[in-house]
Amino acid sequence: MIARLRGTLLEKMPTHVVVDCGGVGYQAFVSLRTFCRLPEAGADVELVTVTNLRENALELFAFADARERDLFQLLRTVSGIGPRLALSVLSGIDASDLVAVLASGDVDRLVAVPGVGKKTAERMLVELKGKAATLPATETPRKQITDIESDAVLALVSLGYKPVDARRAVSDTADEAGKSIEELIKRSLARLTT
Repeated sequence: MIARLRGTLLEKMPTHVVVDCGGVGYQAFVSLRTFCRLPEAGADVELVTVTNLRENALELFAFADARERDLFQLLRTVSGIGPRLALSVLSGIDASDLVAVLASGDVDRLVAVPGVGKKTAERMLVELKGKAATLPATETPRKQITDIESDAVLALVSLGYKPVDARRAVSDTADEAGKSIEELIKRSLARLTT
């Protein structure tokens, strides 16, 4: 099973991508949401994937993050929803909105997605309502870390702090420390020791 692709984005289309991983080009189907989050062709990319084995083909479905992949897998548990329709749902409704739609029972919003009829939408709501409630309604975007912040994290880890604690301390103090790595390390250490 192929669970992740990391390499150079060779081709980017609204329906699929081709990623060069060590000289092998993997074609993977993507949602419109993932397509919009991709860099330009020629850039490095990392995608989480789901492998689908059919009678006559091996297909890959790629996602910008694990949350969208998990919703894709959840949608596929509904009888009558295959991988293409699940991808269509994720193209028509953002992952965060989809959790809210399933929790609130909004049939009209689901029917607005191409390929989803009223019976399918009702089946989705019945079969996924309890499962969707366990998923978070929103996702906190991860802040990009600068080179100075990365160096500060490495310095704290070399002093014996856990990477997750070091990252949190640096992230929490980055705005108040300015652009000096020394000040950032000093303030992060103060935060870790209190």
